[in-house]
Amino acid sequence: MNWQEVCEHPKLQDLPFKVELNRQGQVLMTPVKVYHSLFQGRIAGLLYAHAKDGEALTECAIRTSKGTKVADVSWASYKRLTRIRSEAECSIAPEICIEVMSSANIASIASLSPAD
Repeated sequence: MNWQEVCEHPKLQDLPFKVELNRQGQVLMTPVKVYHSLFQGRIAGLLYAHAKDGEALTECAIRTSKGTKVADVSWASYKRLTRIRSEAECSIAPEICIEVMSSANIASIASLSPAD
């Protein structure tokens, strides 16, 4: 499955989970708690207060060599936004990508080897 298929799949619409793809095209779903959303909002606010000439994005899908990953919060310059604005997933990552730590991603980060 690719990201466009995920976006268009009727059974994957309006899920209360963060959805990503691994390198095999398998859908990975992670539940999000309220505190997670609070941090996303606060970080986006800080980016608007301190970064210039761009936009904050939340839940931004980014194509990587390891599948489609979704940054909790990111910042893209207006120049970069002209390239990625109409894409289903970013072909190039925004300049800043932030992952809010949660119990769901702590285990996956701990299992990464230096080669990852």
